[in-house]
Amino acid sequence: MSCTAEDLEKAREFFGSDTYASKTTGIQIDEIGDHYAKCSLKITDAHKNAYGGVMGGAIFTLADYTFAVASNYNTVHTVSVSSQINFTGMAKGNTLIAESTLIKDGRTTCLYSIDISDELGTKVSFVTVTGMKMIQEKNKG
Repeated sequence: MSCTAEDLEKAREFFGSDTYASKTTGIQIDEIGDHYAKCSLKITDAHKNAYGGVMGGAIFTLADYTFAVASNYNTVHTVSVSSQINFTGMAKGNTLIAESTLIKDGRTTCLYSIDISDELGTKVSFVTVTGMKMIQEKNKG
């Protein structure tokens, strides 16, 4: 998926207000598109558990943020109502990469899949998220 530099900067500015994901955790938005996002996280010691692997919470935060970007950029405000994460392997590289794609777009709900791997191609997790569109009712006056 490709996007313009202007679209990417607009997304980074808007979603930069999610300071936990963007500042505290260090997640970067790499690509955006129609119901699509690709984000990455450079793994540091702050992301690791006592065994030296990446904390499940850090992986889930990357998935959740990538879903938020894909489901909210230039679309109706959408929130997660249900998420399922499956851990499939341990990261061997230094960067996690998440890609979120739309599976189903309904009137009030949507379903996204988020694949997370490292830069070496090691599959780390597969996440599905059901989102609810926060549709504003028009004033009845």
